[in-house]
Amino acid sequence: MIRAETTNARYLSLATVLLLISAHGHAARIDHLQILDSLLKKDYDRRATPTNHLNNATTVQCELYIRSFGSISPVTMDYGVDLYLRQKWQDERLKHAQITESLDLNDPNLVKAIWKPEVYFPNAKDAEFQFVTVPNVLVRINPDGEILYMLRLKLTFSCMMDLSKFPLDNQICTMEVASFSKTIEELRLEWKAEKPVIMGKGLRMPQFEIVRILASNCQESFQIAGNYSCLVAEFYLSRSVGFHLVQSYLPTILIVVISWVSFWMDVNSVPGRTTLGVTTLLAVSSQSSGIQSGLPQVSYVKAIDVWMGTCTAFVFCALLEFTLVNYMWRKPPCTRPLNVARGSAVNGEALTRSASTGLIRRTPQETKMCTSTEVGIASAGFETRPCRSSRANKRQRQSQQILAQKIDERARLAFPVAFALFNVSYWLYYLK
Repeated sequence: MIRAETTNARYLSLATVLLLISAHGHAARIDHLQILDSLLKKDYDRRATPTNHLNNATTVQCELYIRSFGSISPVTMDYGVDLYLRQKWQDERLKHAQITESLDLNDPNLVKAIWKPEVYFPNAKDAEFQFVTVPNVLVRINPDGEILYMLRLKLTFSCMMDLSKFPLDNQICTMEVASFSKTIEELRLEWKAEKPVIMGKGLRMPQFEIVRILASNCQESFQIAGNYSCLVAEFYLSRSVGFHLVQSYLPTILIVVISWVSFWMDVNSVPGRTTLGVTTLLAVSSQSSGIQSGLPQVSYVKAIDVWMGTCTAFVFCALLEFTLVNYMWRKPPCTRPLNVARGSAVNGEALTRSASTGLIRRTPQETKMCTSTEVGIASAGFETRPCRSSRANKRQRQSQQILAQKIDERARLAFPVAFALFNVSYWLYYLK
């Protein structure tokens, strides 16, 4: 019983001490805020820079903490980010001996009361300040007069891309921070010494990989206004080819390979080979149109244009090869016209020439000896070429068909080899 009373007394004493410490801390914080209010009301001009009385430029250290990095659109050539802008500078006017701890404040009225760097983002197309659930702004005043000003922004930056190697390209996108109203004689912006640009943990982009980030200083010059300090962060991005490999390259490769199936089909299979050639040509054209719909209309040739154009050419050449083979297979053997005089004879056959047209005329019995393929164009018993013997026509027809088959056989090897050589040269050139 005595031990229990002793334990309760100890807990009560500890709670009393903590309560006193908390009350003392709260009172001290109220005192610090009162001191800060007195400093702001006493000879503090928020329009003047902290070093204005020294005729020196105020140095502001900047840092970017990126929470999200959106996909870069090749059509609009911009990307969206959600970031924290952290700025730090020294303001001796807010230094006081009785302020012994840092003051973290998010009061909008306090933000308006102190001097802040008037910076903006030159290459930003759109910007939003975050208000959910409270205005996302923080002002930390340290006892030595150092001020940390942090705010959360949602920005859309422009990124002018060179798509000549799309989708095997690398891009450089920038974020620029610059002074808006203060020249370099009044305000100098600097990056934080270590890790000025920090990416959020686990941050990944859907189509790009961040290779490296380079932070550097720059200077904007205006002939009338003067020179202004600025900072630029360059993001070196490498496009991930996995999506385009699955959605663009592999389907077109399969379409081109399918068009080669016609080389193994019979020459007489005209409907099948024609359907296969036209279908593959339409398929590769549709694939090309789908890819181009998601890209801007630029005046230069892109890597995907070279690929799709070559694949279309291969499919079209396969269709032309069938046209040539089919013509050679069905080509009429009688091809040489013969000029004969009236009443002359060829192969022992009597021929007469019409006085009105000058064409050779056969008797109906002689005309029956030649087929329509052998005599060419005939009308009302008139013809422009003589008829060969059936044995000679058969030999010529066989030689033409053998030539057509050889064209098919050579195309079976020539097309794959040519397409393989194109792939080697294409990937070596655009991936180097």
